[in-house]
Amino acid sequence: MCLDDFTHTRRDFLKLSAVLSAAGAMPLLSSLQARAAAEPDAPVRIGYLPITDATPLLVAHNNGLFEAEGIKAERPVLLRSWAQVIEAFISGQVNVIHLLSPMTVWARYGSKVPAKVVAWNHVGGSGLTVAPDITEVKQLGGKTVAIPFWYSIHNVVVQQLFRDNGLEPVSRAAAAVAANEVNLVVLPPSDMPPALASKRIAGYIVAEPFNALAEELKVGRVQRFTGDVWRNHACCVVFMHEHDLNNRPEWSQKVVNAIVKAQLWTRDHRAEAAQILSKSGANRYTPHAPEVLGRVLTPAADSREQYVQSGAIRHAQWDEQRIDFQPYPFPSYTEELVRRLKDTLIEGDKGFLAALDPQQTARDLVDDRFVRNAIGAVGGLKAFGLPDSFERSEEFAV
Repeated sequence: MCLDDFTHTRRDFLKLSAVLSAAGAMPLLSSLQARAAAEPDAPVRIGYLPITDATPLLVAHNNGLFEAEGIKAERPVLLRSWAQVIEAFISGQVNVIHLLSPMTVWARYGSKVPAKVVAWNHVGGSGLTVAPDITEVKQLGGKTVAIPFWYSIHNVVVQQLFRDNGLEPVSRAAAAVAANEVNLVVLPPSDMPPALASKRIAGYIVAEPFNALAEELKVGRVQRFTGDVWRNHACCVVFMHEHDLNNRPEWSQKVVNAIVKAQLWTRDHRAEAAQILSKSGANRYTPHAPEVLGRVLTPAADSREQYVQSGAIRHAQWDEQRIDFQPYPFPSYTEELVRRLKDTLIEGDKGFLAALDPQQTARDLVDDRFVRNAIGAVGGLKAFGLPDSFERSEEFAV
């Protein structure tokens, strides 16, 4: 794959746009219905990308938590792009996925995919990484920055960062970018560190461990953590088929139970989780070294102060982890996400967003029946270090 040519990512986006259209989704949904009819007791089949966002799903599999709930689980399927993830999910090849939270909005309302968010997979876990000689967001003017997808929390957060620093996000040929503009391109996460090292881009915003990898390779520095901009924001969420939620409620409850227990276990066993996820782990879930994953899950004691001094953390009082885990999908987050997506530059047809009512979307997109039960069974939200309330106010501060 040539890093000097970003057109492959545009093709990937166009492919996904075709899949997430009424016509494109129809044959895949027919396959889903056929699979559901032929295999009404299908085991857990997880589809994932090799990023830390997938941690709870992979830990649940590794630790036998699905089997402990009395259900079968196959080995998780590693996929290489969001297009592959959503295509495998819509066609029924996999039935539990982690998906960028804005992508769930696009899938359900842009193409009527019958699926719902059942839990959050993690909070935080992303950052804006820039070339070593860049120390302020304003210095990205006239340059190119990579995002993992148009429908991503990364795109929402970075565009707000740009605007608050007097920069305008655009999507056009790099040669035509003005000094007060930042050109956005979509790149797969694994391509981002090499592109930064070769100076094809000036920065990228993405899930871990690719920010940690840039630090490890000394090709970039973290300019800002996304969790320091939108406090305790969700990035990836757990997405499941409605036919499972409606027709197999006991099975669905057990799936969510296992994921919630995996999140709770990970909070208390971060070093072990890093090893499990790594290429040194027994299941080799990801191609990442334990040291790189350790930067994310078990950062050095002095790293926080260093990030405060550099400005990567500006709201130290929030006491955010680099990545953390709590499963409850707060409605206020979904409402705020819908509002912000309406004002975010997104390639392709985003006309469906205009008709979305934030409160109605939060009620319809999310099915929190199972996660409420699962959280209650492990001691309530207090077990995750949160106030014992299913309501919160969103904090977004650049």
